Amino acid sequence: MEADSVSIWPRMEPFLLGALQVAPSSKLSLHYLRKMATYVRARDGCFPVLGWPMWRHIACGKLQLPEDLAWLYFETFDLLSGHTAEERLERAEFLSQCSSKSELDQQRNKFSVDTLQFLLFLYIQQLNRVSLRTSLIGEEWPSHRTRSPSPSDREAKTSSQNKNWDDQAHLSFVQSHLGEILELLVEPGQLSQSGQALRDCQISLEAVRSLGLLLEGSASCGRAVQPVHRLLTKGPVQTQAGYSTLSRSFSLHTLLSCLQHSLTLNPFGITACLRSGKKLAWAQQVEGAMKRAKIARNTHTAPPGSKMVLMSQVFKQTLAKTSDKLTGANIKIHRCSDAFIYLLSPLRSVSLDKCRDSLVVLGPVETSVHIHSCHNVRVVCVAGRVAVGASSRCTIYALTPNRPLLLPGNTDITLGPFHTFYPSLEDHMASVGLAVVPNLWDQPLLLGTEGLVNPALNTSSNPDPGCYRLLPPAEFHALVVPFQMEGDTCEVPGGLPAPYQAALEEKQKRIQNWQKTVMEARLNKEQKRQFQELVEVKFHEWLLETGNRQELDSLIPPTLASPHDSNGSGSDTLRVNDTTHIRNGPTLGQSPMAC
Repeated sequence: MEADSVSIWPRMEPFLLGALQVAPSSKLSLHYLRKMATYVRARDGCFPVLGWPMWRHIACGKLQLPEDLAWLYFETFDLLSGHTAEERLERAEFLSQCSSKSELDQQRNKFSVDTLQFLLFLYIQQLNRVSLRTSLIGEEWPSHRTRSPSPSDREAKTSSQNKNWDDQAHLSFVQSHLGEILELLVEPGQLSQSGQALRDCQISLEAVRSLGLLLEGSASCGRAVQPVHRLLTKGPVQTQAGYSTLSRSFSLHTLLSCLQHSLTLNPFGITACLRSGKKLAWAQQVEGAMKRAKIARNTHTAPPGSKMVLMSQVFKQTLAKTSDKLTGANIKIHRCSDAFIYLLSPLRSVSLDKCRDSLVVLGPVETSVHIHSCHNVRVVCVAGRVAVGASSRCTIYALTPNRPLLLPGNTDITLGPFHTFYPSLEDHMASVGLAVVPNLWDQPLLLGTEGLVNPALNTSSNPDPGCYRLLPPAEFHALVVPFQMEGDTCEVPGGLPAPYQAALEEKQKRIQNWQKTVMEARLNKEQKRQFQELVEVKFHEWLLETGNRQELDSLIPPTLASPHDSNGSGSDTLRVNDTTHIRNGPTLGQSPMAC
């Protein structure tokens, strides 16, 4: 194996899912993280595993962070960890039994993370640090790495926009900060008083193993993806990387040079997916309306953790899919408008960016649903975490074990309870380790550019009304997924909160009273016909006024559109059910008059 044939790249998930999309606290700067790195190695119970009690002590006592913010970082890192679905379900069961803060603390005290990887996780929060230079000139200064972007590069940049999806930003970040990243992994005795690494500094194999959180690679094109420490300890590469089999350590400066020489763009990132990813066909799509839409995937080639599906510029269309090609994928929905999107498979993560006037119904999302720069979008999801930033007039119906995260720039956000189901939903939830309890959909955490917004007031009993509201039960309507599928789920998992269930029952009672009134009116045949025509006219006027007519029309299967994927398989498409949506009024697709 030739040393030059080794390629190493930044892993997607730590940046996509781990870096909070807000400027980090100044207490997470390199200066403080160096102090933390020294502290955890010197204290018992902090290394190589860091428990929640000691992180809380460091974060709240040393870094002066609010406890809720300390837990936010801790649970975000935990979402990235490779827990099995069974472990997550078992943890959810224990947490759901907590009836007081002391009981909750007892359960949290059992949680722990890899110390060095957690340090690296805290460091990459700098990804979204606001640079004064960048904010003034819009782009970084030219460097020797700068080149004229190709059309596909420009498209990738436009599609990704925020740095969490931008694989080129990930590469640039690692290239620019690799020296500091490695210094955080060095034992304190090999550092100067200022925290700088000494010239003959060594870094242990175990420390480089932790670097696998951020980096992976392969020995040559087409070879299996491996953690970075395995690549650097094989064949001639170990000499180039400065690895000693006797001391089981690397020369820091030699390792740094080797990594800088081997770093390249992630071959499974958004740039490669847009350039050469496979197209994905969907049920319920009209060919004429889909000409400008771009839907691509790399799920046929990417390893777990790098699978992605990209959807851009879907306009005035219903798209529906349940498929193994979606299972475990990171989904990006970009610049879609007047669209109705159903992704009914267990997913790894979902990002909505710059979408407008749309409905998005998701299968269970193992990690996070992130909504950014959206307007008048309704999202229905079961997810490990929900985050909303820079969005307006959006409504999120969620079932989530973690507090929804409201980032800066939001206006008129509405939070409501998860209110739908499809037949295989509970099986999908179990496969990603999501349970019906605990469910903290109504207890958001408000995070500003300087940390928590009014942390003393930021509780479920005294929320900030300027940014969001909880959906009033009087405005609540259920949602019916309008597709036929196989499975046993026949109701909303966990049921609805009592006030919302009572509101639905009251609406049902009004329907029954309406039916009774019509029956008791004893209209003759001609009167019934005239009355039916009048009701239908008003109903169709309501459909047009609310935009629901467009959704109904888009559910009619086109005669020309093929339900098959590009590989010819059509077994994972969905059929329209006779029952369609119930939302914002009567059942769509039928007259409200029932005789």
